Amino acid sequence: MDPTTRRSSGVIRRELHASAEPMQVIRVAPARNSIPLGMRPIILNGHERPITRITFNRDGDLIFTAAKNSVANVWFSANGERLGSYNGHDGVIWWIDVDYSTTNLLTASGDYHCKLWDVETGNQLADYEANAPVRACGISLCSNLLFLTTDETFFDNKNKKSELIVIDKRDPTHFSGNSQVLRTSSADQTKVTGAIWGPLNKTIICGHESGAVTMIDARSGQVLQQCKPHKGPVTDMQMRLHIPMFITSSKDHTAQLFSAYDLSSIRTYTAERPINSAAISPTRDHVLLGGGQEAHEVTTTAVGQGKFDARFYHLIYQEEFGRAKGHFGPINSVAFNSDGSGFATGGEEGYVRLHTFDPDYANLD
Repeated sequence: MDPTTRRSSGVIRRELHASAEPMQVIRVAPARNSIPLGMRPIILNGHERPITRITFNRDGDLIFTAAKNSVANVWFSANGERLGSYNGHDGVIWWIDVDYSTTNLLTASGDYHCKLWDVETGNQLADYEANAPVRACGISLCSNLLFLTTDETFFDNKNKKSELIVIDKRDPTHFSGNSQVLRTSSADQTKVTGAIWGPLNKTIICGHESGAVTMIDARSGQVLQQCKPHKGPVTDMQMRLHIPMFITSSKDHTAQLFSAYDLSSIRTYTAERPINSAAISPTRDHVLLGGGQEAHEVTTTAVGQGKFDARFYHLIYQEEFGRAKGHFGPINSVAFNSDGSGFATGGEEGYVRLHTFDPDYANLD
């Protein structure tokens, strides 16, 4: 396909024309190099509503995207060609996760359902119906255990707390709700806004609306560690590939790096606007943050003042060394390619911008 042409379906467009905005860089530390100029992103236009989450598979050749339009998409990360869609939800998809072998995809939706899909065929393999909107989900390394978290609800004059549920996909009774590996209420007494598997899948680490982070035993439900690093809601959590550390982002304008063993805080990264998502490079000591002004305030603010840039920080020195412009609304999700060759950002306007680093990126300190 000619990179300057558009597909008739309107699904994908290569942004290589003269008006495309290149990577914009600010120099914070003159002693360091800057990210190479001139990177042109691929624009993925497969959603009609705001992007909620994007993630790469373990091999880095596929990128999965979810949005508030109830459909998840899968694309080639090399050229941005869409492979297909996963249709079946009736509400917003808040969270997606793909297993180690890129065989199964798990989606969590506001329609009270968590669905398991066959990545290759797009067929629905299983469906767990919860009693509240499902906010986050995850697949274990062995692909047998699945977890999901539900929101707080008010039903029948009773306030039902946020729950963490662990099921085994090999047992059909777990999807019917008759049994499960674990079912426990939120340890923090507030809604779980994000969750990830801990090292060796022995624990599940949850972020809460209160700004707290808790580590829960995946079998017993016991709270092993708890801290409150943020003053605002936790908006995203991502584990670093191959290394037991993870990063959280928050509405309090900060992102924090933690040890996945004991929740000890390692580094803090600060911005001028709420941070909606954060990711750690799998190959370099770099951190990517995305966010911006609140979506309901965007119409009253110029693009430059909204701080809708993807920002790069040094993992250790906490210095900002680069920015990627292009979105005209808040960035809701960011992710590094699993091989470290690029990154992607998904925005409130419904576009995903897929970047590949220039060769000069390898020379950065």
